[in-house]
Amino acid sequence: MRPLAMLIPYVLRRKPQLAGACVALLLAAFAALTVPLAVRRMIDHGFTADNSGTINIYFMALIGVVAMLAIGSGLRFYFVTWLGERVVADLRADVFRHLSALGIDFFDRNRSGEITARLTTDTTQIKAVAGANISIALRNLVMFTGGVAMMIVTSPKLSGLVLLALPIIVLPLVGFGRRVRLRSRKAQDMLAEASAYASEAIGAIRIVQSFTAEASVTRRFADSVENAFLAARHSTQARAALTGFGIFMVFTSMVAVLWWGAQDVLAGRMTPGTLGQFLIYAVLAAGALGELSQVWGDIANAAGAAERLAEILAEKPSIAAPAQPVRLAEPVQGAITFESIGFSYPEGGRGAAIRHVGFHVAPGERVAVVGPSGAGKSTIFNLILRFYDPQQGRVTVDGVDIRALDPVELRSRIAIVPQDTVIFAASAAENIALGRPDAELTQIRAAAVSAHADAFLSALPEGYETQLGERGVTLSGGQRQRIAIARAILKDAPILLLDEATSALDAESEVAVQSALDELMVGRTTIVIAHRLATILKADRILVMDGGAIVEEGTHEALVRQGGLYARLARLQFREDAA
Repeated sequence: MRPLAMLIPYVLRRKPQLAGACVALLLAAFAALTVPLAVRRMIDHGFTADNSGTINIYFMALIGVVAMLAIGSGLRFYFVTWLGERVVADLRADVFRHLSALGIDFFDRNRSGEITARLTTDTTQIKAVAGANISIALRNLVMFTGGVAMMIVTSPKLSGLVLLALPIIVLPLVGFGRRVRLRSRKAQDMLAEASAYASEAIGAIRIVQSFTAEASVTRRFADSVENAFLAARHSTQARAALTGFGIFMVFTSMVAVLWWGAQDVLAGRMTPGTLGQFLIYAVLAAGALGELSQVWGDIANAAGAAERLAEILAEKPSIAAPAQPVRLAEPVQGAITFESIGFSYPEGGRGAAIRHVGFHVAPGERVAVVGPSGAGKSTIFNLILRFYDPQQGRVTVDGVDIRALDPVELRSRIAIVPQDTVIFAASAAENIALGRPDAELTQIRAAAVSAHADAFLSALPEGYETQLGERGVTLSGGQRQRIAIARAILKDAPILLLDEATSALDAESEVAVQSALDELMVGRTTIVIAHRLATILKADRILVMDGGAIVEEGTHEALVRQGGLYARLARLQFREDAA
């Protein structure tokens, strides 16, 4: 039960509903526990011709008790189910909020599909328990406690025999429950792995079909599903054993105790009504314990799910704001300095991504970073955005170490146009306003016009309100990239990062968008990653990287004259363009 303790703070946030559930629960339990008292008096005093009026009163009273039971049960179900829904909704929101604040290294280590499975499947597992099953468990716990208490009041002798048998019943149930939780956790892990693979395959379905890999992908997913089924079967076996054992032990002990009570009635030491009252209380208590044994398996499943969610909530962000973050002076100039930076990625077993890298970008300067694949160009952007912290040296903005800044404030000062544009399953306007969700449509349209995206967006069926679909699959690569450029224009940040911003455009669109980018770069500190050297001829300075280090630096003309790596790359590219 320990993992489910994480739900207590969420329940305590809703004190009025919790109080309503408790009152309704006690009302229903009180009504149910009142019934055997009336039955006893009817058996012992009511079944005679002289007491016909009395028995009518008893039956009328029973109708009132049943009405109280119905009202209490209905209110209990409403309040507890409401609490379950509310708790799970709050939990999902908190887990997602925590996920969005974790460092990029967490997502490097974990598959997105597996994370999504925890956020959806595991919370659904908890929802089932936090609603109906917790309601059933609480009701039966109260009924069992009340039933045992009334059994003791009715017949201490018979109750003593029941209490002696209780450890024999309960201790194995606890052991079974632990086994169910462990097997349930394994089944959930297997299911999450299958979901993660399915998410990857569906997201890359065009590649899968292009390589006619449907059969191999389907086979692998089927294997994952089969493993999840086997784990679920083992969990179900444990739950079945738990349920069967609990029911058998509870009712066997009850029959034995009632046999003993029957001997007392025959000997005249107990009235039939008293035995009947004890019998009903014993049935209520036994039935409650039997139902508890059934829902215990579901609760154990939820405990496994809660354990997996707790692991996410316990994950500490590798990149976090300091206790007292420094604020950048206004207006932000956008000067960027790398001071002898050394950095290796935490995952992947690679060596140093960059080593002893140092440079300064003045406010408003345009600096291009070029070099072969794997030279460390993208790492420069990752460090400026503070997705990672370097192991050596420091990165500063306007002279302030970015580790002293709140990452949110730092990133709010940076606009980026990535090479691989991400389009969300939202409207065109919402996609452009990603960095400024409060922007008005006129501002969004103005940014799209500057990015030469207005023409195709206006031609969509619902214009800027058209839903673009997951990953923007209905758009061309060039259209997606122009939306990314419009995002950067709308954000209007003092620092601009361009990662092959025109790589997916045709020649005509490239000229138009490059013109828009030239206007956007005016007055902004701009760093451009480029493989196509023709796009950086106007850069104030070019940094040439190779093997994680800066090997050359200068203008295009100066670097060509040096005859080094840049000159070799320039000769190859311009020769290909001429051809």
